Amino acid sequence: MKTYRPEAWLPTTKKEVEARGWDYIDVILFSGDAYVDHPSFGAAVIGRTLEAMGLRVAIVPQPDWRGDFRDFKKLGTPRLFFGVSAGAMDSMINHYTANKRLRSDDAYTPDRRAGMRPDYPSIVYTKILKELYPDVPVVLGGIEASMRRLTHYDYWQDRLRPGILIDSPADLLIYGMGEKPIQELVHRLQSGTSFHEIRDIPQTVYLSPSIQPETSDILLFSHEECLKDKLKQAKNFRHIEEESNKQHAQRILQRCGQQTIVVNPPFPPMTEAEIDASFDLPYTRLPHPKYKGKVIPAFEMIKFSVNIHRGCFGGCAFCTISAHQGKFIASRSKESILKEVKAITEMPDFKGYLSDLGGPSANMYRMKGLNPDICAKCKKPSCISPVVCKNLNADHTPLLELYKEVDKIPGIKKSFIGSGVRYDLLLHRYDNDALNQSAHKYMEELIAHHVSGRLKVAPEHTQDEVLKQMRKPSFKLFEQFKKIFDRVNKQHGLNQQLIPYFISSHPGCTELDMAELAVITKVLHFQLEQVQDFTPTPMTLATEMYYTGYHPYTLEKVYTARTKEQKLAQRQFFFWYKPEYRQQIMKELQKMKRRDLIDKLFRRNK
Repeated sequence: MKTYRPEAWLPTTKKEVEARGWDYIDVILFSGDAYVDHPSFGAAVIGRTLEAMGLRVAIVPQPDWRGDFRDFKKLGTPRLFFGVSAGAMDSMINHYTANKRLRSDDAYTPDRRAGMRPDYPSIVYTKILKELYPDVPVVLGGIEASMRRLTHYDYWQDRLRPGILIDSPADLLIYGMGEKPIQELVHRLQSGTSFHEIRDIPQTVYLSPSIQPETSDILLFSHEECLKDKLKQAKNFRHIEEESNKQHAQRILQRCGQQTIVVNPPFPPMTEAEIDASFDLPYTRLPHPKYKGKVIPAFEMIKFSVNIHRGCFGGCAFCTISAHQGKFIASRSKESILKEVKAITEMPDFKGYLSDLGGPSANMYRMKGLNPDICAKCKKPSCISPVVCKNLNADHTPLLELYKEVDKIPGIKKSFIGSGVRYDLLLHRYDNDALNQSAHKYMEELIAHHVSGRLKVAPEHTQDEVLKQMRKPSFKLFEQFKKIFDRVNKQHGLNQQLIPYFISSHPGCTELDMAELAVITKVLHFQLEQVQDFTPTPMTLATEMYYTGYHPYTLEKVYTARTKEQKLAQRQFFFWYKPEYRQQIMKELQKMKRRDLIDKLFRRNK
């Protein structure tokens, strides 16, 4: 059994710093999550990236913000800057349900303990650091900061909030995946440039009281204008989303009070060498020893999984992945992936089963444009909605080869695909028949050999008009995929389940749409379990529709269920088969004059 020494982790206490013989620290990171030294946890990635540059880095996970701020004082002042992140998810989603009820647990905290981070840690931690060390620069990063970089709707406060730098006194914000911006920042500082002179690093955001716009800049409506006019907020979003998904984006400026928020364009997608370098850093792949005996659910979920790429070109209306990682796929080399798989086989409690070999979407590995010049000019947020782009090279062969290589590694009994599969990529008819054949072969291989009893897919709805607002494909494709899934199962004597995910109360969805969903899923013999109410999260197309009432691209009005009663009325249709919902559903359908749907749901067909 491999023994892990505390020195193998980045230090988290003064004692651990002293054990290394350090008399100073270059960068101190504060995180709302527990410290798990794994490439799926942002603070670990940034910490290891800085360490690889020769810096002395320490992490303070889940500091106590309530008392005398001793956690913020215990390591003193860093030589370069403080780094702050709320954690791997927005704190408000982490803390509250779609009904705005306080959650009783936290998957990113030892033993699920709730209350280990404040609401909006990006703001709270930074204010404390600036109060204690007003002259030390603070760099803000992570999902919460990234998605709140400009005026955004906050569902939990039910209001528009300004870009987060207005409320957080941080000196610089890094959005998206942070390795390249943080490396560039350190290079500039090491070359002697003053922190406050650094204003042009890609993928960063800062405040300026007196910036002169350039002709190429995109000038958004000001925060104050958006507060007065929801249509202006909707119009802003289209620019924000398009610039997030372009290879050659423009700088974005937004006025807020006496300040201007300046969003520099993102870095180009990471090259294979760059993404390999990040994943190949010397992670222990384990929680810090201080958590011994405690379970961190978010770690347990990914403990024996491997992330093979970043980015997603699905562009789903309710998803933040492309806003944070971009739509262009950055894939790891086969060698880097196999190296990580081998490391997992050496973990003491590994039993031979890889839980996931995937990414934001399971089957986008190595996919890109056939003609890169077309991609260079494109600003569409999705490569597959409303139709699959003719320039997309959706070849599944590299994935099939990867699965084969992984399964040959000694110690691997089975490699499963736990990430969601895009069946629209598999069922689309491509002009190039080789792509059709690779997709068909992938389906057969996936269903026969890489499902751990249940395969996750996300049709999200059954009604075409709702799916159009979601930027999801027709439900007919799901039905087609289910037939193939059932056939392959039968051929191989398997008893596997297809688990579809659905959303209620999404913008554009009505009660009648949900009733139709209930009938269609009943016919398919589904009793739905993986369901959720739509939760508006900052910087998604669906959230802008929810708040403004307009579609940002067409500027047409969009109906959305907003009250608790409207949402519950939609949600109940997921559970038509439960006796306690029957009377209320029948009452609603009678009001709609849809007795035909009552018959289909509750009476036997003649």
